[in-house]
Amino acid sequence: MPASVPVSSPAPALPDLPGLSARQSEFSFTVGTRLTEACSPSDAQVDANGGAFLGRTGTITTPHGTIQTPAFIAVGTKATVKAVLPESIAAFGAQAVLANAYHLYLQPGPEILDAAGGLGAFMNWPGPTFTDSGGFQVMSLGSGFKKVIDMKNVDSSGPDDAVAPGKERLAHIDDDGVWFKSHLNGDRHRFSPEISMRVQHQIGADIMFAFDELTTLQNSRAYQEESLERTRLWALRCLEEHASLTSSRVGKPYQALFGVIQGAQYEDLRRKACQDLGAMPFDGYGIGGALEKENLGTIVRWCNEELPEDKPRHLLGISEPDDIFTAIENGADTFDCVSPTRVARNSAFYTPFGRFNLSGAKYKADFGPLQDGCDCYTCVNYSRAYIHHLFKAKEMLSATLISIHNERFVVKMVDDARLAIESGDFFEFKAETLGRYYS
Repeated sequence: MPASVPVSSPAPALPDLPGLSARQSEFSFTVGTRLTEACSPSDAQVDANGGAFLGRTGTITTPHGTIQTPAFIAVGTKATVKAVLPESIAAFGAQAVLANAYHLYLQPGPEILDAAGGLGAFMNWPGPTFTDSGGFQVMSLGSGFKKVIDMKNVDSSGPDDAVAPGKERLAHIDDDGVWFKSHLNGDRHRFSPEISMRVQHQIGADIMFAFDELTTLQNSRAYQEESLERTRLWALRCLEEHASLTSSRVGKPYQALFGVIQGAQYEDLRRKACQDLGAMPFDGYGIGGALEKENLGTIVRWCNEELPEDKPRHLLGISEPDDIFTAIENGADTFDCVSPTRVARNSAFYTPFGRFNLSGAKYKADFGPLQDGCDCYTCVNYSRAYIHHLFKAKEMLSATLISIHNERFVVKMVDDARLAIESGDFFEFKAETLGRYYS
């Protein structure tokens, strides 16, 4: 492990939160089958992984139901999985939905969701719900970059406050919080740890994330250290505000709070963040920030070697099959990504043999399903030819039908991976699935 560890400011004492402790039993996580015990990886597999496999199955219990892990969490950014009816979410097998605090804060406003009875009631989804803190959007939209993080280009030679070419910086970070302009109308807003907690409590999800600063692979080492300390102090403030709100909002279901681990590609920073936040009374942890794709498993393993084993770990923003298997075997319990519905809107659909684009002329008279043998609503009822026609005719139904299939594909793949851990053939299932998908 690298020797360089940033020097923290004098650490505030961990907050004494007796009222919070009394409510935390309403949320729980139980470890089920451990990958190493069920599947007995060889020494060669462990060496190739760079360290011991930390994968496991488990059960997260929330006030609105349980989540069997590993699990893919469907993304419903603005209280909707794009183009998909809430009633279809359960039909394609999703166990929970994740919405975005930044977007719901701007529209329709958290007070509306609170009045509706919370996120689930507002969108007619009876199962567990998550909200992320809005930190990602503050960074990506505030800097004018795309809505995805660059996972390949490690280049810290540029300025730490870079913005996309031709764009205006909409977010300005200080130690207390962030000032940002709405990407909708330019109105100026303030987010701080306390405000993020108030917004997320009003939105009412079962699982919330602490407000953090998201850095990129292009930020300097010095800025990564500065940001990590800021996120640590914000985590303490989030916990205190969360405890206060939990006590004052009498009669509301308990909302679990996850701390967010940053540190980019640096092992010492990742481990330090896990040690710092792992000592705090969070209900679980989100592994966030920029992750080099080629080192994703290593970074996830660093974190999970340090984090409390009896707390769930959520990896933010992945859905590619190789990334999913790598995350699972290194100890991620849940993860989310917008990709299944995003690519669907451009006519891309998943199959066991890779991702294809339905706009191609060869599908015009192809009356088979998107995927032979798939049990989703789309494949049971509609043909490639019909959906190809819808896309070419610019009919919105094309996005709905492909989104249902893509979400089902990813959800089922993760469900099957969970079953493979339990049955002891995870590594064989992984090799078969990825070998076919990337052939």
